Amino acid sequence: MAFTLIKEKPFTRKWFISYSLIIVGAFILASSFVLFITPYKIVPGGVYGISIVLHYLFGTPVGMVALCFDIPLTLVGIKFLGPRFGFKTVLGFSLTAVFTDTLTYFWGFKPLVEGDALLSSIFGGVLAGIGLGLIFKSRATSGGSDIVAMIIAKYTKLPLGILMIYVDSTIVLVGLLVFRDWKIPLYSWIVIFITGKVIDIVLEGVSYDKSLFIISDKHEEIRDKIIHNLGRGGTLIDAKGMYNMAEKKIIFTVVSRREISLLEEYIHEVDPKAFLTVIDATEILGEGFKSLKDKVAE
Repeated sequence: MAFTLIKEKPFTRKWFISYSLIIVGAFILASSFVLFITPYKIVPGGVYGISIVLHYLFGTPVGMVALCFDIPLTLVGIKFLGPRFGFKTVLGFSLTAVFTDTLTYFWGFKPLVEGDALLSSIFGGVLAGIGLGLIFKSRATSGGSDIVAMIIAKYTKLPLGILMIYVDSTIVLVGLLVFRDWKIPLYSWIVIFITGKVIDIVLEGVSYDKSLFIISDKHEEIRDKIIHNLGRGGTLIDAKGMYNMAEKKIIFTVVSRREISLLEEYIHEVDPKAFLTVIDATEILGEGFKSLKDKVAE
């Protein structure tokens, strides 16, 4: 199936928001490299990990070298994967390169936090995650070494997420071989981990909602509590017990962190033998929560 780029109408509100996210995201991402990551020789995977290694070997500018990797990788990606890398992706990695070298010119190579590589790793990862998250929210991709993982995934059918970890970890190990310091890969993996988590938060938001699966013979009473007292909806699912094949009802519902304690207390009163599964709901779209229309319109 062909991949079709979604084109936005120029100069609309959505268009301005989208390109503003790219500009702000690229600046924040560049700040993470200049202020926290590069001064401590941290290698955060991707083309910037390679660029940082080359900078300390040959004195090359981090941003421009990363751009020199991004452009051919994007062209290769278009050849093997189709036209999924649009103008916004090119703008994102180009602005990141320009901002990185411009900030380096004015700030230099001194870390914002002197003598604390761990704290720099944490905040470098946070800023990188925010920057990339904003770029991703604009429907752009990060390009770079991710394209290598996408190409390998296409021809090997291996999971993309696992391949991206492998590619980034290989780049991190290159940093170990060059700098010969075990602290470098350890700090680098901290940055990669935190960056990934922050990207998820930026894209999905911070949610305190919980998804519940409730198995109880008192499902009618629990249903009434959920609907009339908590003002929530839910779904009744017909099921059979695996052990004795007895007919069961499963209640699926979503409640807030505050409401879950009230519901658990009530379930304990009416049916102490009830079985509950509580899952963190990172994102909920639909009636009573954020609408899918608003999500897509962001």
